[in-house]
Amino acid sequence: MTEYKNVLITGGAGFIGSHLGDLLIENGYNVFVVDNLSSGNGHNLNAKAKFYNLNINSIDLENIFKENKIDYVFHFAAQASVSFSTKNPTEDATENILGSINVLKFSKKYAVKKFITSSTAAVYGVPKYLPVDENHTTTCLSFYGLSKLTMEKYTELFGIDYLIFRFANVYGPRQSAHGEAGVVAIFADKMKQNKEIIIHGDGEQTRDFVYVSDIAEVCLCAIQSELKNEIINVSTDKAISINRLFELMAEKYCYKKTPSYTQARFGDIKHSILDNKKCNELLGITPATSVESGLEALVG
Repeated sequence: MTEYKNVLITGGAGFIGSHLGDLLIENGYNVFVVDNLSSGNGHNLNAKAKFYNLNINSIDLENIFKENKIDYVFHFAAQASVSFSTKNPTEDATENILGSINVLKFSKKYAVKKFITSSTAAVYGVPKYLPVDENHTTTCLSFYGLSKLTMEKYTELFGIDYLIFRFANVYGPRQSAHGEAGVVAIFADKMKQNKEIIIHGDGEQTRDFVYVSDIAEVCLCAIQSELKNEIINVSTDKAISINRLFELMAEKYCYKKTPSYTQARFGDIKHSILDNKKCNELLGITPATSVESGLEALVG
């Protein structure tokens, strides 16, 4: 008989968290979601998930652990905007550091089996070599990157079993085109409305785009595996330029306008590709969806 496990997802109404929630429910897990809907969307929630509209800094967070015997925690709730963190470092630290400590505290108190959290490629700063592996130095260029790196350090020192995933550029359905949105979501939104698209810089900057369903599959492996206490990149280990991304998406959306180019944004990294060998070696899985296939699924 299947042993049903209770899984808490903070930020579970968000882009990545909601896809994970769907996959966990499909695989027989009981899913509990904490989200204050500041960036998440209630429409993303699976009807079978138990939802708590709550900020992760709330003292009421403990009641969820107390009432539901949580086995695993996926901590995805975060302030994810680089520009917001620059203008509002206190709020950024409150959400990403203090909020994470609150989740960690109750995870430890109620003997959670594994704490799995999402970090970011932003912790690496400007790459000294490509692809960037987990041993690369961490030299943050923003308060956002620093707050996520600090969250990682608290996770390592808290005395519970953990996995820290550093995600590449995630894209797919349900990703918002507003706020600190990914370029795929922004392009898709503009193309659907036949609006002008602006590319910062020359468009030859490259990124490592990973499809959200692949992220969810890696996360499912994380709780089915005995692996613990590791930091792991989750990526395709493949580079694509923003210009090439535009071409592929324009073809799929039948978009005829040419993009406008503007000055590169201060602090933008020219090339960012993450090495995914460790993910494959330790979890036996790596994101396999090509950008072409992912965009095909996104467009429908």
